Amino acid sequence: MNLISLHQVSLTLGAQPIFQNLSWEIQNQQRIGLIGSNGAGKSSLLKLITGEFTPEPGGRVVMTRGVSLGYLPQQPEFDPQQTPLQVVSSALPRLRRVYEELEKIEESLADPDVYGDEKRLSRALERQQALVEEEQALGGVQFDRRMRETLRGLGLAEAEFEKPVGLLSGGQKKLVGLAGLLLAAPQVLLLDEPDNHLDLPGKEFLERLILTYPGAVVIISHDRYLLDAVVTHIAELEDGRLTTFQGDYSAYILEKQERLARQEELYQVQQREIARIEAAIKRYAVWAKVYDVGKFARRAKAIQNRLNRLERIERPLMERRRIDLRLNGWRGSSKVLEFKAAEKRFGSQVVLKPLNFTLFHGQRVGLIGPNGAGKSVLLKLALGELAPDSGEILRGPSIRCGYYAQEHETLNPEATVLDTVRYAGNLSESSAVALLGRYLFSYRQAGQKVKELSGGERSRLQLALVVLSGANFLLLDEPTNNLDIPSAEILEDALADFEGTLLVISHDRYFLDRVVDSLLVLRAGEVRAYPGGYSDYLLNQAGG
Repeated sequence: MNLISLHQVSLTLGAQPIFQNLSWEIQNQQRIGLIGSNGAGKSSLLKLITGEFTPEPGGRVVMTRGVSLGYLPQQPEFDPQQTPLQVVSSALPRLRRVYEELEKIEESLADPDVYGDEKRLSRALERQQALVEEEQALGGVQFDRRMRETLRGLGLAEAEFEKPVGLLSGGQKKLVGLAGLLLAAPQVLLLDEPDNHLDLPGKEFLERLILTYPGAVVIISHDRYLLDAVVTHIAELEDGRLTTFQGDYSAYILEKQERLARQEELYQVQQREIARIEAAIKRYAVWAKVYDVGKFARRAKAIQNRLNRLERIERPLMERRRIDLRLNGWRGSSKVLEFKAAEKRFGSQVVLKPLNFTLFHGQRVGLIGPNGAGKSVLLKLALGELAPDSGEILRGPSIRCGYYAQEHETLNPEATVLDTVRYAGNLSESSAVALLGRYLFSYRQAGQKVKELSGGERSRLQLALVVLSGANFLLLDEPTNNLDIPSAEILEDALADFEGTLLVISHDRYFLDRVVDSLLVLRAGEVRAYPGGYSDYLLNQAGG
């Protein structure tokens, strides 16, 4: 069943065309991964469907009558005074109105004027019974339990349930919005990077919910593992065009490469045919001039008209401009990092119990665990930014660290992009501009302040600084969080060639499978080592 149709829609924001004459259909039960590079227009496309943006004249967005729509933007906003439980319960407005009316009836039953009047009391009790039955029909009896289970499953701590939403982080607000949508269960669910702030258990919980979702789901995500796990179709937005593929992300990659190869072959065949026709036109034109015979001129014109009517096959763009990331590194000490009974507390709270582990040259280690387990604290202890409360932490004498901060706090928001790389690498202005070009920054962007950059642009800038550090020990905290898929793949390839040691915090399971050779799992202040990537760890946990 077709739920939403886009017919020849075009969108221009400011003077920038986002897409032209785009058509798309969203069918019931489809789970669609909407992908594309940062800035391709994915979020704008969802906003077009919700009605936040209006297509240019001639384009139409048609929704089947009665279809309900739920939308989770990248940065949801709520009443800052409401609690998460209140926000989530408001996702079912009718159920909330039932609860409000039930409260009023219960208050009225304590009123002497009501319980002393038999008719009024009878009407109140009848209405109460009707509302209780409606509450049951709406699932209200189980709603509070389901609401709490969903919030917990997505990773929101129980202690946050009664706090004002205004005190929550951006990531926690997103969890609240996602929980409300999943419980409201609209027929079409539009999710803009819902997994961005989820830890691994939260991602797995989200996957289970999407897999069993009764309607259609469109999800923007850079998480290739999630896309492989849940989607039935891929919709790729590239150069203002939307191309759909059946299957998961891995199937899409294979089919896209085959499509590009076929298109390149057809393009080359057509180019040879065009060259043959153009040679014939030139030959007839020469004959018409040399022999002054009109039929040759007429033939040349007829063939030229036929060539003009030919539908040209576009040459596929096999390689797009991507960041030029080179992590050279160097050997340094054989023993890179050692934790010897290192413990960390904040006040009376023990964050990390005495930890013992050693990293050697060339190891690629992934650090995983639930949000709040202390992964970033461990990284800062390794860097020397924090000191252990007991035990010791040793780094090799010829080890130079390069740090990528999850929240980009190592960047000065008031500095310009150009000055940031100039001072970090002691570069001339021309050398700094050339370097920034390798990371896809235009000359205009070089003059912008860091605080004006998008999350993806800050990620690229921070990667440039890691390269400039000349480090042989990289400590990366969620490096793929704001990167699009092509940039994440370039980082993976660069790390594969890196001559040094890596310790990386990541919830990107696809990235972990490609990059690391072992995992440190941090839970309840303790760390345990496992060989292999994330899938190997999952198999180990399942007893495989």
